Amino acid sequence: MILESPRVPFTRRTLIDEEQILDHLDKIRLSLPSAFQDASALLQRQEEILQQAEQYAREVVEAAERQANGILDEMGIVRQAKVEADRVRQQVQIDCEAAQEQTIAEIEQLQMQAQQELEAMRARAIAEASAIETGADEYADRVLRNIEQQLSDMLRVIRNGRQQLQQESAYRVHDRPTNTD
Repeated sequence: MILESPRVPFTRRTLIDEEQILDHLDKIRLSLPSAFQDASALLQRQEEILQQAEQYAREVVEAAERQANGILDEMGIVRQAKVEADRVRQQVQIDCEAAQEQTIAEIEQLQMQAQQELEAMRARAIAEASAIETGADEYADRVLRNIEQQLSDMLRVIRNGRQQLQQESAYRVHDRPTNTD
């Protein structure tokens, strides 16, 4: 698009259609990696995992309480069941926290990867734009060098023509017959 756009004579500037360039930029923006969407889905999945873990913890506690109530006897089994339920509750809490930390770490990793990919794409776009600009400058330099050469050739032809005219004029002045009669 840049190479096909009209040039401003005797400058390094190119006229570019704003709508076209904005359309191209929109296409680039829309084709960014889906990593951002993946990270969002992972955050949502984290919430689901936490809810499932909490539900699992409640079910485990309820099951432990039911089991403890079912096997009650006179020797303090209720106390033992409560201790076991508390232990299970603590273990589930630890498991939930570990799952949450792991999910957060994975999300941060995905976000970092997405950022790195975005930076790489930006660097490639800048490099491509720079290469295009360099190519355009080189093309303009070649065109101007050609024009300069053509003008130099024309100037030489004009000088030679003037020199020829001056020589012929001087020759005519010296070869004129003089009236000495």
